[in-house]
Amino acid sequence: MKLLINDVKQLGERIRKARRAQGLTQEQLAAACGVGTRFVRELESGKESCHLGKSLRVIKMLGMDMSIEGYGNL
Repeated sequence: MKLLINDVKQLGERIRKARRAQGLTQEQLAAACGVGTRFVRELESGKESCHLGKSLRVIKMLGMDMSIEGYGNL
């Protein structure tokens, strides 16, 4: 399923839904990704300053993909 995400709040909501659908707590997800629980909590709440690399690690751990579409081959 492909979803358009327009802001970090929507990204956080999708991550939270995926985590819950897999029956994981924030603590379990954090441990599996090698990040802190606080990071997962802030990511799910849509904090704009969350580290992109760590965010991508969480997305991958949840079995999700992230892509960017734009103007041709730029």
